[in-house]
Amino acid sequence: MKKQKALSLAINAVMAGALLVGASGAMAYQAGDFIVRAGAANVDPNDDSDALALNGNAGTWPGSEAEVDDDTQLGITFTYMLKEHWGVGLLAATPFDHDIEADLGNGTKLDAGSTKHLPPTLTLQYFPMAADSRFQPYVGAGINYTNFFEEDVDSELEAALGGHSTLELDDSWGVAFQVGMDYMINEHWLVNASIWYLDIDTEAKIKSVSGNIVKTDVDIDPMVYMVGIGYKF
Repeated sequence: MKKQKALSLAINAVMAGALLVGASGAMAYQAGDFIVRAGAANVDPNDDSDALALNGNAGTWPGSEAEVDDDTQLGITFTYMLKEHWGVGLLAATPFDHDIEADLGNGTKLDAGSTKHLPPTLTLQYFPMAADSRFQPYVGAGINYTNFFEEDVDSELEAALGGHSTLELDDSWGVAFQVGMDYMINEHWLVNASIWYLDIDTEAKIKSVSGNIVKTDVDIDPMVYMVGIGYKF
């Protein structure tokens, strides 16, 4: 339901912008323009994982899985216009911080740990409207690299595994898709709304000093929602 509401808000923003298409002026998006946007960016995982495997036994907790919560940080995007309708976009942000929960599939849930990540994403963007339109919707496709760091194991899971434990998450490469819109307030300032789908897959490995090891493959595959303001140079 949360994802549907966020998606609905973003779509409504795009539709509202469409109503303003008729207003145009000296707002051209043309080759050489550089657009910077900043605002609130929410990473909302659509997580799915294999069953948690203790010491290689995937049948230890049938129906178990790892769950990742969402987080909102400062998002910053950049677009460099290659020509009138085409640009290259980059998504950057302050580090996202996610709590991880282990659902053991038997009605038991444990706080498993936490991690931070940065998801720089590069896309080729297409702007279909005339260059002088105030309203500039766009779509994009490209590649995402996700770097996980500062992985920590929660004391609740450490107790279950028999002592101090470490968490490792593999970095991820995957495809990325984007839809968004800019609306020019004047020649330089604009408002923006955008959505990304990021293909993020990782292997999570938890090692305990007692010798226990828990592994699982996790598909995080988040939707990223961002609203903010921008400036065109």
